[in-house]
Amino acid sequence: MADAIPSDHPAVDSYRVDLTTVGSTGRPQVLLPDELGCEPDDFVRLVLADRQTHAQVTSTLSGEPTIQGAYANKRLARTADGENLLAAWLDDVGLDPETTLVLDVLTDGYAYGLRVPGERVVYDPVEKPDSSLSDIADSL
Repeated sequence: MADAIPSDHPAVDSYRVDLTTVGSTGRPQVLLPDELGCEPDDFVRLVLADRQTHAQVTSTLSGEPTIQGAYANKRLARTADGENLLAAWLDDVGLDPETTLVLDVLTDGYAYGLRVPGERVVYDPVEKPDSSLSDIADSL
């Protein structure tokens, strides 16, 4: 297993991302940069503070990739049931919409960390599961 990695490590690519709301609902969403290559319906791991969460990539009405929630497991992310841990984290750190955050790439196409600009975070390793095991799980 890999060692923990700080957000300011040269191996971590970081992007500034905008925190907005979904229409007039007030629900938060994080707009993802096109460089990540995330597509709607992709599932990713999103690390918030020291908690690994699951998120489904969706899209805005204009087609931009976005994350509108983070949940305890993939099933909850798929159905958007349970506590939205992204909203809870934003409340905990006191962030309002129309804020800029930093998205760190931990495992390209699979795991990302979200943090406040200027904050240094040390991430625990997030390893992508064996594709054959995830294919079996997805088929169930």
